[in-house]
Amino acid sequence: MYDPTVARLTYRALLGRRRALILGALPLLLIVISVAVRALTGADDQTASDVLGGFALATMVPIIGVIAGTGAIGPEIDDGSVVYLLSKPLKRPAIIFTKLIVAIAVTMVFSAVPTLIAGLILNGNGQQVAVAYTVAALISSIAYSALFLLLGTVSRHAVVFGLVYALVWEALFGSLVPGARTLSVQQWSLAVAHKLAGGDLITSDVSLPTATVLLVAVTVLATWYAGQKLRSLTLAGEE
Repeated sequence: MYDPTVARLTYRALLGRRRALILGALPLLLIVISVAVRALTGADDQTASDVLGGFALATMVPIIGVIAGTGAIGPEIDDGSVVYLLSKPLKRPAIIFTKLIVAIAVTMVFSAVPTLIAGLILNGNGQQVAVAYTVAALISSIAYSALFLLLGTVSRHAVVFGLVYALVWEALFGSLVPGARTLSVQQWSLAVAHKLAGGDLITSDVSLPTATVLLVAVTVLATWYAGQKLRSLTLAGEE
């Protein structure tokens, strides 16, 4: 299910000079903000939780997920170069799975690692805040990558739709409409972070069992459907 050649080509596409600069901008901003906050307020657990939850998990992780998930396949479909890949004797689900692994790895590196560093800067991992948000970033990276890879497979406007989901649905509606939070990757990952940190610093509107089921279901279904759409794209091209 994992093809090294497809993975190498996908890494090369995602980590090109321009896209790498975009991927690195938000993590760098998070580190700068964390250093400034620590210098101004000192080590404070609540402040650390606010910064990591409000910027790292709510903004940085989904945007990086959009860039990595859609960028893993969207540009190839847009410019038609995916035809050369599909002409190879590779199973379509294997192509999707390989690209998903690459998107997850890139999202994790550019989101979870900076989250951990920022957490250590902010409060030295007091009350396990840094570790909890890092694990949440790792988990949400998987779900976001699967969702946005699917978007990249089915739509030429995947980046726009991904940003709408990440910044409008999760950030705006999630803060205003309680029911919308149940369908939020951010809330699902926060349920795991709440379990790790304990106490009331990190909260979620979704229980841990529900969050676990939804995370697994969304990741598996999005990956499966992306494979089906790629297969139908091949058939359409052959016809």
